[in-house]
Amino acid sequence: MKLSAELRAFQDRLGHRFARPELLLRAVTHPSMSSLHRDDNQRLEFLGDRVLGLVMAEALLEADPAAAEGQLAPRYNALVRKETCAAVARETDLGAVLKLGRSEMKSGGRRKEALLGDAMEAVIAAVYLDAGFAAARARIMALWGDRITTVKADARDAKTALQEWAQARGQHPPVYEESARSGPDHAPQFTIQVSLQSGQSASATAGSKRHAEHAAAQALLDRVEAE
Repeated sequence: MKLSAELRAFQDRLGHRFARPELLLRAVTHPSMSSLHRDDNQRLEFLGDRVLGLVMAEALLEADPAAAEGQLAPRYNALVRKETCAAVARETDLGAVLKLGRSEMKSGGRRKEALLGDAMEAVIAAVYLDAGFAAARARIMALWGDRITTVKADARDAKTALQEWAQARGQHPPVYEESARSGPDHAPQFTIQVSLQSGQSASATAGSKRHAEHAAAQALLDRVEAE
């Protein structure tokens, strides 16, 4: 199977040349583009999430042999969460090579946090199936880079951090509301808006309410901390 010029260029950015290029094609195929003749990346995403988790757990133990489980858990969560996977996807310009259906393309699918994060996990699985665990580990360590050593010791997910920010300023906890839902039943997209007592708000869209809540919380946290 011959890959397109765009996918060959992505291989170079990824740092892995596929012996089985069909794995890469599957990894970048969103469910909105799947068909009887083309598999989507959902099963690869499931596997890639587990491969990433094992690599990060091992890396954290090696980076800080004295750390207790209570210190390691929030660091781990910060490294494997969908927002981090999406950030890595952006650094490799994964969004540019995603195979999306017409509706996803029109709704800005190449920029969606959850969609990018899912695709990055699928790419990890594709490398693992193509060349084994050692190759997948090497790619993950290279792509995540110094995130592993610089992740904050008290790393918390965005929802927790936003709530603590609000409470420290005497505000009520943030309020999350579903403002929209779109897409087919098999691949819905949820838009969640988070608001603070001060009136500040932000929204985000993702394939699950949980991911949308976290993305919205991160967007609002970034905004209030920058002011």
